[in-house]
Amino acid sequence: MTNPAEPSTARGEETRQRIVDVALRLFEEKGYAKTTMRAVASEAGVSLGNAYYYFSSKDQLVQGFYVRMQNLHEEAVRGRLGPTTSLAQRWLLTENLFLDVAEPYHQFAGKFFAIAAEPTSPLSPFSEESREAREASTAIMRSVVEGSVIKADKRLLAELPELLWLAHMGVVLFWVHDSSPGQARTRLLVRRVAPLLERIISLSRLPVLRSNLHQLLDLIADLGPSGS
Repeated sequence: MTNPAEPSTARGEETRQRIVDVALRLFEEKGYAKTTMRAVASEAGVSLGNAYYYFSSKDQLVQGFYVRMQNLHEEAVRGRLGPTTSLAQRWLLTENLFLDVAEPYHQFAGKFFAIAAEPTSPLSPFSEESREAREASTAIMRSVVEGSVIKADKRLLAELPELLWLAHMGVVLFWVHDSSPGQARTRLLVRRVAPLLERIISLSRLPVLRSNLHQLLDLIADLGPSGS
């Protein structure tokens, strides 16, 4: 028997995605500051009240874009990591799949970066408002680690998904500024970094490095998004 809520849910998700798509186009055409919720609603063919039902503000529209990007990334990664247990290869594949998913939004990301990079902005990937997208992205990195056979310091392994997310943010920053065709330089970056990451992580088992490593992890934890 069909659940009567399913068509409504499907239509609601379609409307939500349409609003996000329109907002992204208007942000690119007019700029973030000059785009209003009323204009987004009008272009999306919904009432202003309906637009506010899905997104309470322009900031939430961008958060909706962040979440959608993570969903697309997760869909692209799903089922693709199984054949390899190499951490380097799993991370490399994950990053390349993100670049595939994100490629249509490269121009928008470049224009939007100044707003998202503002430390106090709710649109910063490190903000509390961005927690949902950040946790979704970290979950992808967790799948990278859990399916690998990497041997490393136990504490480092436990915190590795969050650290790989930070590395991913570095890749995104490089990608935003990458003007090479198809962002080829970013793909070169992840190809070169992947084996280095695996080697450095493996070295964490050495007792001589453990104390300094744990101090570094303490520092990252104190300064990270969840630090006090």
